[in-house]
Amino acid sequence: MLPQVSRRAALKSASCGFGYLAFSALATEAAAAEAKAIGAANPLAPKAPMFPAKAKRVIFMSMRGAPSHLDTFDYKPALEKDAGKSISGNGTLGDRNRGTLLASPFKFIPSGQSGLPISEVFPQLAKHADDLCLINSVCTDVPNHPQGFLMLHTGEFRFTRPSLGAWVLYGLGSENQNLPGFVTINPPADLGGAQNYGNAFLAAAYQATRIGELGDNVATAKIGNLTPATTADAQRRQIDLIQAMNRDLLDRGGKDRAVEGLIDSYELGFRMQKALPDVLDLSKENAKTLEMYGISGKGAGANAKPNRPAGAGGGTDNFGRQCLMARRLVEAGVRFVEIAHGNWDTHNGLKQRVGQLAGQIDVPIAGLLQDLKQRDLLKDTLVVWGGEFGRTPTGQGTDGRNHNSAGFSMWMAGGGVKGGIRYGETDEHGGKAVKDKMHQHDIHATMLHLLGLDHQKLTYRYGGRDYSLTDIHGRVAKDMMS
Repeated sequence: MLPQVSRRAALKSASCGFGYLAFSALATEAAAAEAKAIGAANPLAPKAPMFPAKAKRVIFMSMRGAPSHLDTFDYKPALEKDAGKSISGNGTLGDRNRGTLLASPFKFIPSGQSGLPISEVFPQLAKHADDLCLINSVCTDVPNHPQGFLMLHTGEFRFTRPSLGAWVLYGLGSENQNLPGFVTINPPADLGGAQNYGNAFLAAAYQATRIGELGDNVATAKIGNLTPATTADAQRRQIDLIQAMNRDLLDRGGKDRAVEGLIDSYELGFRMQKALPDVLDLSKENAKTLEMYGISGKGAGANAKPNRPAGAGGGTDNFGRQCLMARRLVEAGVRFVEIAHGNWDTHNGLKQRVGQLAGQIDVPIAGLLQDLKQRDLLKDTLVVWGGEFGRTPTGQGTDGRNHNSAGFSMWMAGGGVKGGIRYGETDEHGGKAVKDKMHQHDIHATMLHLLGLDHQKLTYRYGGRDYSLTDIHGRVAKDMMS
């Protein structure tokens, strides 16, 4: 550590009229010396995995509102056969599972060499069936959106806990010190809001950098205060002054995570001002790449691609931009990127809305997988798709489904996951996970394992006990790994 007198002398000199330039020189020297001395303590410094990892980074596609697994990735011939029959609650879903069975209005098509059954609403994604691991046995604790969304992101809905991305960054650090290690694009403002990408009791450096908000036009979404108001040299001197005072405060008051996080954020913010706009500049991509992602160049909702399902409605531009930004970010060294889409809460208008929503993401996701593969990034990039829970096999009226937390689907691709397989099963009608059940704790444990992290050993001491993402739960599904 730099002797305290150096910083205090600098502060005293500045306050006594010694002059800003003289102080700036001292502050810059102090900051440089201290940065060198505490470099090993940088919370974002790259860290070795606990064991050989299959994945280095994550792209998580969060589908707000709970997609219907029965109309997308969980093919149930018995549901079609028994449509119109009445069933009673089975004690798991209670009243939500009582009513009349509703067949999917969509056909499921055997896709790829594996013959993986995928709904006709995803014709482009189906071309990548042999890269997908469909997890058809996911379950969670509560069939309510706010609690379910928090469970998906933090493993807990009763208390504030660090998000999945924050845990990954805490465990592995960042591969690029000029960029945030965790970025969330267009996250929902509701359903827990910032808790879904927050750091909770972990260091502030592990929270996500947010770009936009769900419903925003990604083409114009901005990161606040990213454009400097002065020259880089002048700004560097200003930050040196502020950092000297912040470090002096730490010396006098002792360890303070809030102040330490502020120091880290100032330094990262300064470096980001140059690096991040360049990474997010999609104009650097050629027309062929933009088309592959379904980006029209005219803003959200402007694109109407001929290869989207009939009657899909809406555009692919907005989600396509998120997918391309995600690829550019992970390629530049960002450890965890989350992108969002919604609203999949189809209590009514099921046929029209599932077609519309799938049409908005089908081309972009297929483009992302293709792009990652051709850049040799898919093999060590874990791509995850899913929502907070699924929908019931019984209908709400004749064209809608209720919430279902007992059984639903997510999928993974790349990052050491076997492709072209269905892992786990729900019952014959798709109401409840019955084989190789994957609680969301198990999803988290498996994701961490693929990244070379032991979910039971990745802990943080807080309030007198060791906390982890999965707490005392979690099973690693090694059968789905290549």
